[in-house]
Amino acid sequence: MRFLQLLSQCQYLAYTRREALVYANGGGTLSLWSLGFKQLFSSYREEPELKDFIDYLDSLKNYEKSGVPKDAGTDSDDGFDLGRMRRLMDRLGNPQSKFKAIHIAGTKGKGSTAAFLSNILRAEGYSVGCYSSPHIITIRERIAMGKFGEPVSAKALNCHFHQIRQKLDEAIQLENGCLSHFEVLTAIAFSLFAQENIDIAVIEAGLGGARDATNIICSSGLAVSVITSIGQEHLMALGVVLGGPFLPHIEHILCNKASLMRAAVISASDSAIQTIIKGFRMFDGRLCQLCDIRIQVERDFHLFIEISDLKMRMLGSHQLQNAATATCAALCVRNQGWGISDGSIRVGLENTYLLGRSQFLASKEAEVLGLPGATILLDGAHTKESAKALVDTIRMAFPEARLVLVVAMASDKDHRAFAREFLLDEQLEAVFLTEADIAGGKSRTTTASLLRDHWVQASEELGINTLHDGTAEYQELFKNRFVYPARKLDGRIILAAEKSLGVSLRVANEFLKGKTENHPCVLVVTGSLHVVSSVLARLLV
Repeated sequence: MRFLQLLSQCQYLAYTRREALVYANGGGTLSLWSLGFKQLFSSYREEPELKDFIDYLDSLKNYEKSGVPKDAGTDSDDGFDLGRMRRLMDRLGNPQSKFKAIHIAGTKGKGSTAAFLSNILRAEGYSVGCYSSPHIITIRERIAMGKFGEPVSAKALNCHFHQIRQKLDEAIQLENGCLSHFEVLTAIAFSLFAQENIDIAVIEAGLGGARDATNIICSSGLAVSVITSIGQEHLMALGVVLGGPFLPHIEHILCNKASLMRAAVISASDSAIQTIIKGFRMFDGRLCQLCDIRIQVERDFHLFIEISDLKMRMLGSHQLQNAATATCAALCVRNQGWGISDGSIRVGLENTYLLGRSQFLASKEAEVLGLPGATILLDGAHTKESAKALVDTIRMAFPEARLVLVVAMASDKDHRAFAREFLLDEQLEAVFLTEADIAGGKSRTTTASLLRDHWVQASEELGINTLHDGTAEYQELFKNRFVYPARKLDGRIILAAEKSLGVSLRVANEFLKGKTENHPCVLVVTGSLHVVSSVLARLLV
């Protein structure tokens, strides 16, 4: 409970998803909280000068918005096709061949690992290009450049777009309009990186697997490939770092494939790599986990580092695993002659923080949302594994906290598997199912009522009693939607569907206010980074 009290008192730093916590400022550091969240992010909105650029991208097929087509793995017009990507890049002069790259793939952990690595390299003084997805506030977040990792400026992005627009038009016409939003944005990012003469790029793969547009990077340009979770591509590199942990047969396949490519393999789940979370502390007004990382690898590569009392703002054992994966990749790059000190690795890991990853809102931000006094945690978990990691993180930091959830998810996720991880937590009090646009559209949005049905089914499978708003009993008990009992009725978890995110947040807060027992409570907004983005956008109004 002490942590929750401290969190409500401190002015928690709200910060952009892909960047370090502080900027260098005349030899010191400048806390961006002092600038205020609204002032900080007002410049991150889509500026009017980007309207042509945004409209151009929106005219293309966007698989983040519509979902991955069934024919994605084929050579059809709906498939992911590296051939058309090669033709596009050739038309642009193959900018991807003009810089070294670290390529990060996997079903989860890519964004965090990319952020850790980018900040390690920046801490050493390198000019780094980072390409990632999705974004939280503005599409410019996906393309970060330079020694401070700022999102590309609207002016630079707009200028570069117009410089190469004719070539993009020609390529789109040549491919009969089949080039996608992600393919064109990837090409623009790589072209910008080459123009800015960056030292190294950290590239997060998209949705396409072996045919993903980011695989256009040639093997000679790959310094290290990182596979944070399941996958079989990205192995033609000087070294491959496996995050994991993987099922044994999956790791065997990956290692064999890398061996065929004559690429050395490092597994961040190897017994030679030891990590531990020693506890949670408040440092400089923010909650951190105190960790140790020890890496001593003697085969394929010789890697060694010891980092004690690492103060990580990225919370949870899964984030410590991502940090260890990024550290292994940094050591592999160091073995290739790049100067990367142990100190830079520490600074990079400690200075990494992403919006929507175990992010607690400040008391001021809760007030802006109309939820004064609430302890609000935002996390973009959307899989069974990430849900379990989120629950585990909450329980490590706040073992006695009662949970109230606000959940919105995309339609192509395993909703029941996600629900089961939370339903198994004995401190769960209520779940409010809602809706959020996915990539600016509704085609992949799961309706609140369907989400509720999945949670009801999951609870029945687990033998857990719930009281949901689809029953007459619920309707009779809660005629006034904003009045809830202080306790779960007969041990039942409340499940309610409300399509409006704003209403869901208010109802969840009223539920918390109605509680009288002396227990700490956490309101968790989760299910996708898109619902997190929707909440954060409300702070800009």
